[in-house]
Amino acid sequence: MDNFTFYSPTYFVFGKETENQTGQLVKKYGGHKVMLHYGGGSVKRSGLLDRVKASLDAEGIEYVELGGVEANPKSGLVYEGIEMARKENVDFMLPLGGGSVIDSAKAIALGVPYDGDFWDFYTGKAVEEALPVGTIVTLAASGSEASTDTVVTHEDGMYKRCADGDILRPKFSIMNPELTTTLPPYQTASGITDIIAHCMERYFSKTPDVELTDRMLEGVMLCMIKEGRRAMNDPANYEARANIMWAATIAHNNITGTGRAQDWGTHHMENELSSTYGCSHGAGLAILFPSWMKYAMKEDVMRFAQFAVRVWGCEMDFQNPEKTALEGIERYQAFIKEIGMPTTISEIGGKEEDVPKLADSMFHGAPDHGNFVKLTKEIAMEIYRMAL
Repeated sequence: MDNFTFYSPTYFVFGKETENQTGQLVKKYGGHKVMLHYGGGSVKRSGLLDRVKASLDAEGIEYVELGGVEANPKSGLVYEGIEMARKENVDFMLPLGGGSVIDSAKAIALGVPYDGDFWDFYTGKAVEEALPVGTIVTLAASGSEASTDTVVTHEDGMYKRCADGDILRPKFSIMNPELTTTLPPYQTASGITDIIAHCMERYFSKTPDVELTDRMLEGVMLCMIKEGRRAMNDPANYEARANIMWAATIAHNNITGTGRAQDWGTHHMENELSSTYGCSHGAGLAILFPSWMKYAMKEDVMRFAQFAVRVWGCEMDFQNPEKTALEGIERYQAFIKEIGMPTTISEIGGKEEDVPKLADSMFHGAPDHGNFVKLTKEIAMEIYRMAL
């Protein structure tokens, strides 16, 4: 196990009707005027936005609103939010939504106190200052409610990039699983796939003697297989939704990644799929991970065989561990297909001639990708083609 530091200060409020505590929590963490940031009309139709406003009103906290966040959040709305927040003297960001909304809010939080272009933080500038953020989660997927990350697409070139810093961990996160029960099946399945992918990016590591975090990651993935099926078959099942929602947080607050090298090459490859074709992040990961695994398994076939045995229940073939490893990959791919995710790039509109452009965009200003397998542009193109 490697040396590590771990800092996770987010205060979680989990369970039914917890959004009614919003005003008290904003006050507790020093907010006086918040920006309510959200996507489309679902937060209005569900009554969530009104409940949150009532809670803020009860505590005498002012607020402004900025809706319109799309899947794979764009820079244009971030710039608009920064300008509005400065004009209105906003001192606290409060996103209501899933990972895209939270990531957009974090980007605005970065930009408000910064004299330059917020995009600087997405091209390598260190993150040191930001407005505080609290979240109200409506989609279990990204884990952004507990992570240091934010991913945004710049519309000039459609480059999708990540910024990272401990200061971006939300001060609090309100997590009511009831808010996820009306999600469309595609969004639920995308979230399930995203959570498993966050585990796999950490699981496929060359760091030796990481039994504890191996078992933690396996436990989260086993939970997602069981509860993912339950939620897909019975969308209103609160207990399944609750387990999935907490799994999303555990999968990406990095408690399961401590002391071990992590990969993230597949995530970087996926950023090009979602920014090019408009698919969900989870759908893109569902497409790419089986191909990445088939390419990467030669690096340490026993790790992939372990994944197959412990997570997918395959029988170990000690004479032919490659067979076991491939069986595990096939069972994973069968599962993502079972829950309704695409399994090929062609299903989301991709073509062979797109592959060089995807790789060029991936490596534009970002030369370093992957750890378990160090990706070059040529390797990335090979994996993209495998996934066509």
